[in-house]
Amino acid sequence: MDAFFASVELIKYPELRGLPVVVGGGKSCQPVLLPDGSKVFSRIRDYVGRGVVTTSTYEARALGVFSAMGIMKAAKLAPDCIILPSDFESYRIYSGLFKAAVVKISTIIESVGIDEIYIDLTTDQRETEVIARELKKAVFDATGIYCSIGIADNKLLAKICSDLEKPNGLTILNKEDIPKRIWPLPVKKVNGIGPKSTIKLFELGINTIGELAGADVGLLQNHFGVRYATWLNAVARGIDHREVKTSRPIKSISRETTFERDLHVKIDRPLLSEKLINLCSRISEDLKKHDLRGKTVGVKIKFSDFTIVTRDITLPLSTDQVSIILSAVRDCLKRIVIEKRIRLLGVRIHGFDSASPTFHSAAQFDLFPFE
Repeated sequence: MDAFFASVELIKYPELRGLPVVVGGGKSCQPVLLPDGSKVFSRIRDYVGRGVVTTSTYEARALGVFSAMGIMKAAKLAPDCIILPSDFESYRIYSGLFKAAVVKISTIIESVGIDEIYIDLTTDQRETEVIARELKKAVFDATGIYCSIGIADNKLLAKICSDLEKPNGLTILNKEDIPKRIWPLPVKKVNGIGPKSTIKLFELGINTIGELAGADVGLLQNHFGVRYATWLNAVARGIDHREVKTSRPIKSISRETTFERDLHVKIDRPLLSEKLINLCSRISEDLKKHDLRGKTVGVKIKFSDFTIVTRDITLPLSTDQVSIILSAVRDCLKRIVIEKRIRLLGVRIHGFDSASPTFHSAAQFDLFPFE
């Protein structure tokens, strides 16, 4: 889906079409409805607090504002951008609409996020472009939002192609097209080559996928190890044997929140406790939604200096209960020395056993047991 969150916001606020819009602000960015029915929208230059850009319209991207960028940095680049709060409930609704539309055309679907899916079309005998046009029309008719489609022999290449002609793109790639269409692209376009690997490859003089395809395997093994080097060599040549999986086991569930200001463990203790209770409650809801119970609970804290500390605890029995998760979180916090202000808090649970019984104990809501 193209600029998915921003596209949903433009359906809600069509008067913003064609304007640079950033999604990711807090509740203070909610548009103000005037008596005459018009709305007043916040500008990013007036935003107070921290956070990151969830997404942006293509007009904002033309100004250098992209997802995962700090809002303060975005404000310096494009101060006149309109900023809106995230509305994840609406995004989930539209995600369901677009996936339901695709299911009517093909049922072999792997969901890899709220706005992205893989589709196995190998059993469809129609012309490739005919199928793609039908998919695009079905998605737009269901949501009013454009999508971009990449079609290739495997998931790796299809993923790369889906980004080549955004927005509203359609790229069909044959094997003989790889040298011309794929090899000139930077290595970071390969899903699985992250920032650290990109830098290390750059230091080796490898910047494009084509250069990676021609790189000495021994050189790659010396710097990345045998397993990752073998994978790099394969993906650079467009090789990917993964199948489209119609179901994916959930390995962990996590929730985290970044505060608009750094919080002090004593001064802001009630607010910190409130935030953690909310995180644990949402995790409990997620567990019950998927009929899961977890055994290992973890806490993540990012301090004001951006250092990160995590602690885990394994319970005697699996659970999906808020009270148990909260109690485990409190035990984790006792093992963390907190001497700096807190920028981010997160809670995670894994070690799932959907058939295991839950157990109960007294809820512990005073999550910060510090004197």
